[in-house]
Amino acid sequence: MERRTALRYLSAGALAAGLGACARTPDDGRVVLRFWAMGREGEVVQQLMPEFERLHPGVRVDVQQLPWTAAHEKLLTAFAGESMPDLFQLGNTWVTELQALKAIEPLDAFVAASPTLDPKDYFAGIWNTNVVNGGLYGVPWYVDTRVMFYNRDLLRRAGYKQLPATWDGWMQAMRAVKKLVGPDKYVILLPHEEFAPLLVLALQQPEELLRDGGRYGNFRSAGFKKALQLYADMYGEKLAPMERVSNVYHEFGLEYVSFYISGPWNIGEFRRRIPAALQHTWATAVLPGPQGPAASLAGGSSLAVASSSRYKKEAWQLVEFLSQVDTAAKFNRLTGNLPPRRTNWSDPALANDVHARPFRVQLENVRPEPKVPEWENILAELRVMGERVAHGELAVDAAAAELDAKADRILEKRRWMLDREARA
Repeated sequence: MERRTALRYLSAGALAAGLGACARTPDDGRVVLRFWAMGREGEVVQQLMPEFERLHPGVRVDVQQLPWTAAHEKLLTAFAGESMPDLFQLGNTWVTELQALKAIEPLDAFVAASPTLDPKDYFAGIWNTNVVNGGLYGVPWYVDTRVMFYNRDLLRRAGYKQLPATWDGWMQAMRAVKKLVGPDKYVILLPHEEFAPLLVLALQQPEELLRDGGRYGNFRSAGFKKALQLYADMYGEKLAPMERVSNVYHEFGLEYVSFYISGPWNIGEFRRRIPAALQHTWATAVLPGPQGPAASLAGGSSLAVASSSRYKKEAWQLVEFLSQVDTAAKFNRLTGNLPPRRTNWSDPALANDVHARPFRVQLENVRPEPKVPEWENILAELRVMGERVAHGELAVDAAAAELDAKADRILEKRRWMLDREARA
């Protein structure tokens, strides 16, 4: 995809805003690295910069904090306006899109020459999210996957000492909890605005979500329909509430819901927001799967170097610094984010954390999402289709066929480009 392709998706106003934000400021003779970081990470990482600048006296880092809601468009705007930062954080599902634009630098040679960065120390599924067509284009900064948060006290009262490992056992356990709490309460929270629960169920199936090299949807596969049927059954059996739950922590305390597929940020939220008298009631566990413990999604954020940067060497030095075990440990303590290197998990703060421990196990079994630039658009359709199935508007077979048709339309340009390359 060429720069003019990206330009078609951007408004003149957005482009002007991006250009203004990326202007360099006068410096004192040192190299000025522009680093874009998102959300809370953008705030916290600034605390680590004095140490980096002390170790690299010829470099100054200018950190710009971006909201996650605007980050994707901001990056495309900067690329179209030829005003990319030197280094930036990106969601690892964006790597393929920016690689297709040739906006990010391949990092294989940097990694091969690095004395501190060992790919084997990273969780393989997370590392793989940054590999496109055999080349590395990002380094994992922190990881995000999904596990089960659940009310273990309620589960025990329903007759289960622990969360079952299979889908069938999990459904039986949820039915037992539903019988215990009664018709006015539910069991599992599946927020319609969150794509992750349905996506996780789909990733646990053997079939790929896209077929023929990412040219077509594969949602009519037996595996995806099995996942979608399980999702539909949770609503059909009134295990999941149809209405929006505004405060999951309050509702957990009231036993209105007792299962929730969620990510590591909720460890801190559950500790802060579940009442002290009920802290003993909740736990985390690896996800059940069709035949036993199974894959979850390989999420998180990575660090990438802009292909247009004049200071790639210095930008890589910052990637190395942020990827070091001791720096990652400081970052983990400041943010609560989970580190992508196994070595960091020997830190007692993580190793002895009973709520974080299932994440460590789950991270050994994660699966990247399809690596096509159009995946974000397909994911939006997946979320909408899941909601329609939940409301009973579509049966599973019809929903799978419609989702395939939508994916095929989204991928039409990709097929054309791949066929053109094949003929060249």
